[in-house]
Parts: sequence; structure tokens; C-alpha cells
Amino acid sequence: MNNLKRIGILTGGGDCPGLNAVIRSIAKPAMMQYDSTVIGIEDGFEGFVEGRMRELTPKEISGIVHLGGTILGTSNKGNPFQFPVVTPQGIEVFDYSGNAIRNYKDWKLDVLFAIGGDGTMHIVNKFTDLGYNFIGIPKTIDNDLSSTDMTFGYDTAVSIATEAIDRLHTTASAHHRVMVVEVMGRYAGWIALSSGVAGGADVILIPEIPFQWEKVCEHVLKRSKHGQRSSIVCVAEGARPAEGGLVVKEQDKKRTDPIRLGGIGELVGRRISESVGLETRVAVLGHVQRGGTPTSFDRILATKYGTKALELAAEGKFGFMVSLRGQDVGSVPVKEAILKLRTVPPDSQLIASAKAIGTCFGD
Repeated sequence: MNNLKRIGILTGGGDCPGLNAVIRSIAKPAMMQYDSTVIGIEDGFEGFVEGRMRELTPKEISGIVHLGGTILGTSNKGNPFQFPVVTPQGIEVFDYSGNAIRNYKDWKLDVLFAIGGDGTMHIVNKFTDLGYNFIGIPKTIDNDLSSTDMTFGYDTAVSIATEAIDRLHTTASAHHRVMVVEVMGRYAGWIALSSGVAGGADVILIPEIPFQWEKVCEHVLKRSKHGQRSSIVCVAEGARPAEGGLVVKEQDKKRTDPIRLGGIGELVGRRISESVGLETRVAVLGHVQRGGTPTSFDRILATKYGTKALELAAEGKFGFMVSLRGQDVGSVPVKEAILKLRTVPPDSQLIASAKAIGTCFGD
């Protein structure tokens, strides 16, 4: 019996390369194998609450595997259980999950595929507990979801950050400067660690290893005294000194996570310049890491995730998230995936390798 007559797809949280590849890999086989009607929910959970959707056509989902962004739009400000509303008293938060449930029923959905990161998976878990058919697909450039070896979007972000570091090497060398590059990652240092090692950064600062200012400055100064007149410092946005907290750029009550990190790169650059007297410049990559064409790895992973998610739906395995383990894509209960953030272990082999070649982590 075909239990996939009407399926929904939404993309939640920040955008990243590979989202369209997932949409395609769910929608195409759903249409071809199950003759399903595929509903695309616009702008993530925000559109789910507000009732904005459209039926996807075969033409719309064709030729999008290489496109960045998402044809459905996304939002990180639409948690149905904590929905932000601007009132005369300011921003107030309400539980609008009832609106989303009403839309789920009105659209006669048999399953809703939610593509997103940690915040999205928490929302999926809540709707699953209420008895609705949801399946999660892990997406985040931060690579911080547990129960999966990798999230799609991460590989592309690392490639973009690595290329940026490569380019900064040349200008740092030409002007004999210290170049500080700040990358994304929130509370996990995966992007900084991988791109820093791949790009040959001399100092890598990540949230998992609180750093000592004197260690960072000593390393840069030592390089300068030994004739290495330029240095690259790769800083994760969530990195913090051993004596001090996270550097927060702003707080936005509308966001699922109101804290917006940013500014640690400027702080590190200023401290190095003041402490050792070397000319220092700072480059903040920001949203450049989220955009553009996904790597072949992310396109393949996204495709495997999408087809596996549809397979789970056909088997009636709701409340699960697809998951990469080794080379194979399987599934885990969403409840397991949200137990903790996946951060870089201090005894990581990559950290050990980086230290062996002289990279400083400030510890």
C-alpha cells in the first residue's frame, strides 16, 4: 500500500550548499516511484506556521543538484514552539505549534522531511512526540550534530575556507604581516581545524581548546625572529581565551539561538599587534562559507541522505534522522541525535598531527 501520497519538505536554519541536492533526491524518486504529490514548504518552519507552501513540479526539481542555497527558502527565526512576534511591547514569543499542526493536517501530509541542524532536529523531536510523521536530515556547515560522522555542507565550507587561507598566504608573505582569518562553526571547531590544517595555518584557535594569549603571541613572535616574516592565524568564531568568555556580536530574540557570535578575530588581531608589534590584518569570512556551489562530496552525501530518508518514510520509520557512519548512510532516532553537540575531541588525531608539524593551539 502506498503510504506516501502527499509528502512535505522544508529546509530550516541557515542555508548551506547541498540543500537543493537533498530536495531533488527526495522529490524525484517520490514522484517516479510512489506517484507522490510533493509539497515544498517555503522559508522553513516560519512558512510551516504561516501556511506558505507550493506543490513542486518535476521541472522545478530538475537541474538543481549543483545549485547552492535552497529553492524553498529558509529561516532560523521560525521555531513553532517559540515563535517570535513583533508586538507594541516589543518582540514576544508564543507557542504557534498548533498553527503548524493545522497546516500539516490541511495539507494532508503523510510525512514531513525536515532538513536542518541542531535546532531543526529539536523541533522534529517535539513534533514526533506529538504523534506526527517527521524525518530529519542533518545539515549544517558546523558539523556539530552527534550520531552522524558528517553533515552535508561542511565539506564545502571547509573547501571555501581553505581557499581563502591559501589566498591570504600570498598577501601575508608579500607584506610580511600576520593575517588572522575568522571562520564559522559556532560552538564547534571543525571548520577552523580542518581548513587551518589544510591551508597551513600557523596558529589554530578552536572552542574546544581555550587558548593562552601569551602562547599565541610567543609563537607568532618566534616565527618572526626566525625569519618567517608572515603568519596565518585561523580562529573559530566560538574560540575563547582561557581567561574570558565567548565574543558575542549581538543577540537576536527572533532567532532559534539568539546568540550571534563574531568579533574574536578582531580581538586576536588587535592583541597580537599590541603585544608583539607586528603588522596584523583580519579577514572575517562570514557567510561566504555558506554560499556557492556544493562540492562533489556534499552533492553525493546529500543525495544519499535524501534517498535514504524517503526509504525510511516508505518503511514507516518516523522520528528518525538519516546518519553517515563510515561509508554507509543509515539512521538513528532523532532523540539520540540531539543529546549533545558534536565537538572536536581534544585527543583528536588531526590535532595531534597539526601539533606534530608545529601548529600552535594556544594551549
